[in-house]
Amino acid sequence: MSDMLIFAICFAVLAALNLYRLAVGPNAADRMVAGDAMDNLICCAMILFSLISGRGIYLDIALLSALFGIIDTILVGRYLEKGRGL
Repeated sequence: MSDMLIFAICFAVLAALNLYRLAVGPNAADRMVAGDAMDNLICCAMILFSLISGRGIYLDIALLSALFGIIDTILVGRYLEKGRGL
């Protein structure tokens, strides 16, 4: 159980740093990268929770979350490429 607590603290610290960059980022590209990193953290946390709980449904949800994160990154990247910014 102490290993899970260490992972939870690490994920919380990384999530707080990502939320700060998401809110204060100097430009839209930094915000997009922070949002993508947050999606990756959520997927990793769901995979770890699935391994600990022994239930495979969380792996499916993590896979869908990663898929939507990739699609979101592509769409926002195309929007920023046009030069309009967020």
